[in-house]
Amino acid sequence: MSIPLPFRKPSARDRARQDWIEERRREARMVIADVAHHSDYLVRLACNVLVQHGETFEEREDARILLVVLDAKTPGRLPAPDREGRS
Repeated sequence: MSIPLPFRKPSARDRARQDWIEERRREARMVIADVAHHSDYLVRLACNVLVQHGETFEEREDARILLVVLDAKTPGRLPAPDREGRS
């Protein structure tokens, strides 16, 4: 996203992009709020959206922590250990 300059008016493209991000953020929050009824894949996707585009530090940090919990829940996503038992 371009940096708004005092002499430049926001273009229709900038407004459309911001509206699109707002809508994705709203959808991600709905998925996180009802995490029990959504797949891990969808929850992971919603967390990634909030990690990148969350409005507050707390929101971004909570989404990051939920990603860690999901990764711990599904160990099959981690790289396979080598012959010596290390990842």
